[in-house]
Amino acid sequence: MESGVILLWVLAVLLTAAGLAGLVLPVLPGPPMIFAGLVLAAWAEGFAHVGYAAIAIMAVLAAAASLIDFLAGVLGARHFGASRKAMAGALVGVVIGLFFGIPGIVFGPFIGAVIGELAARKPFRAAGLAGVGAWLGMMIGAAAKVALGALMIGVFLLARFL
Repeated sequence: MESGVILLWVLAVLLTAAGLAGLVLPVLPGPPMIFAGLVLAAWAEGFAHVGYAAIAIMAVLAAAASLIDFLAGVLGARHFGASRKAMAGALVGVVIGLFFGIPGIVFGPFIGAVIGELAARKPFRAAGLAGVGAWLGMMIGAAAKVALGALMIGVFLLARFL
């Protein structure tokens, strides 16, 4: 195996692994990273097993996962009446939450949305509802990202081994 092919495989594995982490860590663009890793893996084999149709399907899945993740958070917050400050607070809560591990990632959006809504001088009940909406939206988006990320890998494996 020549060094260029080895480099492609190493990059493919690293991108795919980082993408898998990005499915649950909001700061990493998981689906596009998985897609890039899988395309590099196909390229390493000269697209002999994974062709353009499989790559097109994976591209659509990556785009859908990214769009759903974004829309789920926004629509969840909006559904519960969150203001722009609450949505910004949820985003800040996610980023700060990363420093506190899984509990921070889970509760950061809620706390951030509540603080944002209180900063907008909304009543505590409205702030709590905005927090619940932001949290639910982010959890639904994360679940969709995980499912679509797994589906992308499944498409690759089916194309590769069938």
